[in-house]
Amino acid sequence: MSIVLYDLVGTDDRRFSPNTWRSRLALAHKGLEADIRPTRFLDIPHICGGGQKTVPVIEDGDAVIADSWAIAEYLEDAYPDRPSLFGGSAGRALTRAFQNWVLCEVYAKIAPLVVCDIVAHLDTDDRPYFRDSREKRFGQSLEDVQAGREDRLEPFRKSLHPARMTLRDQPFMGGETPLYADYVLFSALLWPRVISPLKILQPDDPLYDWFERCLDLFDGLARTTPAYDW
Repeated sequence: MSIVLYDLVGTDDRRFSPNTWRSRLALAHKGLEADIRPTRFLDIPHICGGGQKTVPVIEDGDAVIADSWAIAEYLEDAYPDRPSLFGGSAGRALTRAFQNWVLCEVYAKIAPLVVCDIVAHLDTDDRPYFRDSREKRFGQSLEDVQAGREDRLEPFRKSLHPARMTLRDQPFMGGETPLYADYVLFSALLWPRVISPLKILQPDDPLYDWFERCLDLFDGLARTTPAYDW
């Protein structure tokens, strides 16, 4: 029986969650087949017997694991004979530190740039929940959150410079081949490509070439998902 992954979905099969993309890429890295089940926001409380608040969630036999980092650790430990996501225990610890940087400095800065665009790609029933929950989080309307994003875009691009410095000397964050650290950063940048016409990366950016390489991984898994053209 294949692993079941519950994946957030919008209209036109938009798979826009960076959290679930991390898990989809981790499964592909491990060479594990998965039954990817599209899940709307309002479906989440009813999956896996109820009680879930977010996705991704996976079911592997009797095991139910939520949260992308917990899923990555589970896959690493449950399938040690498959390609490693971290490259060892030290790599696991460093990857967690890298993920924290991405969450604080990349994910958190992308959200105000694209959050209002997400609404247009949600099922009609999901829109009120999303708008209400995010406006409470930001303390203002989504339109106001996203206003003036063009002025914030270039400073955000400059903030990615640590990743550029790394990729000057190696093709992936993991070195010669990708590791989970690549999927963490890539998923954050894939998020706006799927959901927003705002072009986060430009073709002359060294990160763009790395992003293209990641799109091609696993027979173009991420490239084939509905998205805007960068």
